[in-house]
Amino acid sequence: MIYKRGKVYWYKFQWNGKLVRESTKQGNDKVARQMEAATQQFMPWAESTFAAKVKTWLYYRNGVRRLQMYAPLISSALDEPQLGERISAYIAQRQAKGLQVASINRELQVLRRLLHLAVEWGAVDQVPKIRMLHGERHREFVLSAAEEARYLAAASEPLASVATVLADSGMRPEECYRLQWECVTWINSRHGTVLVTHGKTAAARRVLPMTQRVRTLLQGRWEAAGKPQEG
Repeated sequence: MIYKRGKVYWYKFQWNGKLVRESTKQGNDKVARQMEAATQQFMPWAESTFAAKVKTWLYYRNGVRRLQMYAPLISSALDEPQLGERISAYIAQRQAKGLQVASINRELQVLRRLLHLAVEWGAVDQVPKIRMLHGERHREFVLSAAEEARYLAAASEPLASVATVLADSGMRPEECYRLQWECVTWINSRHGTVLVTHGKTAAARRVLPMTQRVRTLLQGRWEAAGKPQEG
């Protein structure tokens, strides 16, 4: 719902059982209603899709809020010929404010998902292609053998065991946490294999060979638990 308070339009909606009121920072009701449409169409999708992933939901919510602050973009129609130009203008405006490339790219990813969903939902036949900006700096850290040894020596259980599995297999933490005994095969490969059944994407399902260190660790736990077949 859109309503005016002073010279500025506000909107309110229900989210997670709570009433949310926020300013559109706009005095033009047409622009404000464009913002309301974006919120009502995209945000419920994000809320329902990522209900169990609060950080992802907040990522989309914050991204939409940034987009809503640039009226020329949010007031555009999806099939407007100048939409691509307005996206470029939005990028230029964010750069002028001194934002890092990584921050702008995160906002562009939200916009790209919103536009792709508009096509998927049949609101428009096609949308401009959004390209990420070059020059994003990625933080990388390579753990040395000495640092790993010091960490494992100081870590308590089961943290040390989990860290060992992650280091040797390359699994994500969530993938390791979901492992069950029925996913472990002792006779495959040289030291046995582990089947990863759940992950971030569909491609996460895969079979990984165990190192000698992981084999020794898991086999010791398996035998201590009475050699269970599952669980």
